[in-house]
Amino acid sequence: MKKKILAAIFAGLMAFGTFGSADNVQAASREEIAQINVVTADDFQYWREDSPTKKKIIQFVEAATNPYSGNYIPPEDRIATFDMDGTFYCETAPLYFQEMMFFYRVLEDPNYTAPKKYLDLAKKIQPKVMAKQKLTPAESKLYLKGLTAVYAGMTPEEYRAYVRKFMDTNEVGLTNLKRGEAFYLPMVEIISYLTNNGFSVYIDSACGVDTTRELVNGVIPIQFDRIVASDFNFTSTRMGKDSPENHFYDRRREKIVISGEPLIENAKTRKIFSILNQIGKQPVLAFGNSMGDSGMLEYTLQNNKYQSAAFYVLCDDVERELGNLDRAVKDKAFADKRGWNTISMHDEFKTIYGDNVTVSR
Repeated sequence: MKKKILAAIFAGLMAFGTFGSADNVQAASREEIAQINVVTADDFQYWREDSPTKKKIIQFVEAATNPYSGNYIPPEDRIATFDMDGTFYCETAPLYFQEMMFFYRVLEDPNYTAPKKYLDLAKKIQPKVMAKQKLTPAESKLYLKGLTAVYAGMTPEEYRAYVRKFMDTNEVGLTNLKRGEAFYLPMVEIISYLTNNGFSVYIDSACGVDTTRELVNGVIPIQFDRIVASDFNFTSTRMGKDSPENHFYDRRREKIVISGEPLIENAKTRKIFSILNQIGKQPVLAFGNSMGDSGMLEYTLQNNKYQSAAFYVLCDDVERELGNLDRAVKDKAFADKRGWNTISMHDEFKTIYGDNVTVSR
């Protein structure tokens, strides 16, 4: 009965595309995105011809792969790291994937009854999130806890299946776009180009690691073991109060599940620690879009023995993306001060998601 009441309450939101169906989507499909293959400079299709970023990347790669160049980089040291949300995947509709999935889980899932505090929170903050209004510190804190708490008891496989299900819903505020297809096509080309030219490409994201893996699986040419992201906390169904290092795991009697404790967030300086612990080498290229990526960008440029570069994506397009021009101006000024190359979506991307995707009016 409770779910029927909630369904009626939020029917209006559904009508405006809050979660959406999978109908009438005309962006590049996941299959089409997976076929992007850039080997040489002539293979780029989604960048404007006069793009300074494309020119810089091509020059960097050609020098790094030429054994006679003074900027040659041996293949084993060609490390490139990419943030995900806002760098090559949508984070503006109106917020990150897993934050939006929280609302779907709590307010729409007929097979789940959320704890009252998360149900009350979701109903309270959803209008704010949809309007891109700032949450209070207390709301933000509980929201962060809810991102994992509402999946407590799920196995990793069950959680990844849930992510796949949510990927098939529509983005909010953008026409003809599924959440599972919301990749920036020009940035996917950069990943392909680097991969095809002997670079080891890693994701260094603040998104949950299993969320990240499912979103890119079969679409972006990055192996699972090269995905560095915010760690989930797990437990076993029989571990009780045991610490993991002291618990004997009996495969016949228990299984691994999400504990519900908050993510170990991979942001800012922690991104450097993740690089050290999980990659073990300093990147020569890094791509981000927010202050959460600052550690990765700065570390890439710090006393690097090879030529190195950091790139910062500006969400400055308000026709094909839900851009924020005021923020883009401030971000560009800061990036210029730090020596990060900026990438203008508006000026440099020939398309973002595909020509049929525009801001909803």
